[in-house]
Amino acid sequence: MFINFMKKAELFEVVDSQKKIIKCKACAQECVISPGKLGLCGVRKNQEGILYSLTYEKLIAQHIDPIEKKPLFDFMPSETKVYSIGTVGCNFSCDWCQNFDISQIKREYEILGKDVSPEEVVKSALKNNCECIAYTYNEPAINIEFVRDTARLAKEKGLKNILVTNGYFTKESFEYLNKENLIDAMNIDLKAFKDETYRKYCNAVHGLQPVLDTIKRAYEAGIHLEITTLVIPDLNDSSREVEKIAEFIFSLDSGGGGIPWHLSRFFPMFKFADRGGGSTDIKTMERAKEIGGKVGLKKIYLGNV
Repeated sequence: MFINFMKKAELFEVVDSQKKIIKCKACAQECVISPGKLGLCGVRKNQEGILYSLTYEKLIAQHIDPIEKKPLFDFMPSETKVYSIGTVGCNFSCDWCQNFDISQIKREYEILGKDVSPEEVVKSALKNNCECIAYTYNEPAINIEFVRDTARLAKEKGLKNILVTNGYFTKESFEYLNKENLIDAMNIDLKAFKDETYRKYCNAVHGLQPVLDTIKRAYEAGIHLEITTLVIPDLNDSSREVEKIAEFIFSLDSGGGGIPWHLSRFFPMFKFADRGGGSTDIKTMERAKEIGGKVGLKKIYLGNV
């Protein structure tokens, strides 16, 4: 089914008014988009020099989850019900993506979803006795206008808002949500500590730094923060890289070590389905946890084990 509904975006700037070329500011890819073309996410389009969101009110996923599944272990009590929503598209193209069937769309006719308004999301969350709404499954930054509008209504009804994100925000897009204190908690993927990994395997144009910047901004803004790292054999599982990630997390709260770190076990998926090495060895996971503990992190959780 082809979706032709478009919502004018707010986060973009004009690069060339005569040629109608624009730059999207929703995420740190900062795609420069010519008329008729899409950004890397596949869901933000330049239409005659104006940027439009093609996934506003187009949800591909709506589920009720326990908060631990986000994962957030230290934000609210265990088994707190969360209304989780997501759209198609993503600003990354990670070779190991576990939601590639909805995230890796590149053509406009692949933009599918049910018509669901912000008001309907909030109403469904309340009806199902959820205490939070999580913007998850794909990257929420690429649908940031819908996130903002939904989060506003959620706040009015006493619901908390959670971002599960790869952290590739611009300063502008982070402040777009934070200026109204709309986001209560974030789980941010810190996939590696090398620019090369982000560029080669995620197609992250500016490498690692935007993720580190977002993590720092979230912490400084007082947003509840938890970090997730998918531990992948022969990619980011060396003792030194694990140590560097742990040291960065430890540095955020002045060495208090209180920021939760989720170490998630890798299973072959998507373009890494046939990659040598298979799933991450349990001993590797335990070693990573031990390294984090020696650095000083006090809350390290193993996932998918």
